[in-house]
Amino acid sequence: MENKLIVSLSPHVHSGDSVKKNMYGVLTALIPAFLVSLYVFGWGALLVTTTSVVACLFFEWAIGKYLLKQPTTSITDGSAMITGVLLAFNLPSNLPVWIIILGALFAIGVGKMSFGGLGCNPFNPALVGRVFLLLSFPVQMTSWPLAGQTIYADAQTGATPLALMKQLLYAGNQDAAMATLDKLPDTLQLLIGNIGGSLGEVSALALLIGLVYMLVRKIITWHIPVSILFTVFVFSGMMHLINPMHYASPLLHLLSGGLLLGAIFMATDYVTSPMSKKGMLIYGVCIGLLTVIIRLFGAYPEGMSFAILIMNAFTPLINTYCKPKRFGEVAKEK
Repeated sequence: MENKLIVSLSPHVHSGDSVKKNMYGVLTALIPAFLVSLYVFGWGALLVTTTSVVACLFFEWAIGKYLLKQPTTSITDGSAMITGVLLAFNLPSNLPVWIIILGALFAIGVGKMSFGGLGCNPFNPALVGRVFLLLSFPVQMTSWPLAGQTIYADAQTGATPLALMKQLLYAGNQDAAMATLDKLPDTLQLLIGNIGGSLGEVSALALLIGLVYMLVRKIITWHIPVSILFTVFVFSGMMHLINPMHYASPLLHLLSGGLLLGAIFMATDYVTSPMSKKGMLIYGVCIGLLTVIIRLFGAYPEGMSFAILIMNAFTPLINTYCKPKRFGEVAKEK
């Protein structure tokens, strides 16, 4: 028998990773936060999440089949499902179903499929959908049910920690500032999830468990989430030291709002984040700075979504600036 020498392109060693494996790993990491949202908001959380996921899966399939005329694997590889879950985690539990479906259509149709589908989109699709809904339906998107309001309709609404922090900034006198400070939740409440807000931001501990899981499984690296959290802590801490009566503590900034959700699950998106470690650090620091700037000096209480989308636009530039050294390249003498 004639022996044949088979020559193939490198790499020759496969790590075992795949898009599908990593996508379902992210979904697994989101389970603790989902369970907490079910406990806090009940059927509302289940309805919002189910509607968002089903709508994203349907629009991914329909747009690929009937508009782009090309087969799509995103139905089974988990990417459309992740978009649906992350979109739901950025929504209040009492949001009407038709608004959720509209957000899913914009997230998939405009944020993803209009650029060619998975791997081609420059912006995080879930955040594109979330910002679209926030700008289009600001009242519905900022009416937060109180913790423990498990009835979907006619739930009482209340201020989130970020809304209280914004009130603190504009407190006219010391008495007003002290009254607002007394309303802010303590660290234990923020960790466990006994607060109002979007589905995915009610428990910092659940999100941190997801972070540890993804780091252990090497689904993501530490560079982006740690650089974001460190920058927010330092910047907000400096402002708190300057005027503690008007600027909340850095720990409150870290544990409230969508900071942890964005830093762990959305800023680390493979497609829209830089590839090199140096680029990831630059990307994370800029997101942290923009988030605090918007929170403290902008019109919106939360700035995480806007900060990530802004830095998504700069990802190609960061990748160009932080190109790794080519294998075999010899440095030029000066």
